[in-house]
Amino acid sequence: MKSHLVAIAELSTADREAMYGLLSTHFSGVKRAVFEADLSTKNWVILLKDERSQTLKGFSTILMYETEFEGEDLTVVYSGDTIMDPSAWSSSALSRAWIASVNQLRRKYPRGKLYWLLISSGYRTYRFLPTFWQEFYPRYDALTSPTMTRLMQFLAQRQFGDCYDATTGIVRFPHPQQLKGQLQGIPVERCKDPHIDFFASQNPHHNQGDELVCLAEITETNLTPAGRRMWFATLEPAALV
Repeated sequence: MKSHLVAIAELSTADREAMYGLLSTHFSGVKRAVFEADLSTKNWVILLKDERSQTLKGFSTILMYETEFEGEDLTVVYSGDTIMDPSAWSSSALSRAWIASVNQLRRKYPRGKLYWLLISSGYRTYRFLPTFWQEFYPRYDALTSPTMTRLMQFLAQRQFGDCYDATTGIVRFPHPQQLKGQLQGIPVERCKDPHIDFFASQNPHHNQGDELVCLAEITETNLTPAGRRMWFATLEPAALV
């Protein structure tokens, strides 16, 4: 699988069509106008393609920007629409591509600390957090500090406006996208994992497309052992377009 980091302004019509098709295949409630409007608010996209057929197997849109919070500079990576075809779930290609892409983009956006703003309507997405990061929020085994709470609320209100409920930490879009068929829901046995059980309790209407706002600082000292192996592995960098 080959990854490509593409500026949204340089995205081809064929790739846009393939992205919309992949999203529509696995999510219900996908509307073309909403897809295009959302894409216009991002500045980068990671494309994952089969090397032989060049078929799109997955993608993740990114908004990366610099801002200021309580007198300090910081940089934010916001992950937007993200999907991998189930045929590629056994691959770590998306994780590797995301890490390689963020490392490249960090050179373009160098100000202050770097934070990952993530919204999750599925437990698989939320599970990336404890896999790669020692500290992230919200989580089952630690309270979110007042400073981190204020930062999450600041970033979420800026990004989602009235769609964000600061009391629950949930984003509810006017036209939510919901996973289809077997991709929907959480298998009972997966709730034995305390992280997944916590996600289910914090986002009880995830099946309806509700999104839980999450935040992690992207720094070497915050990586888990698995995160360090992934981060510092010898990777073929995503092609920067």
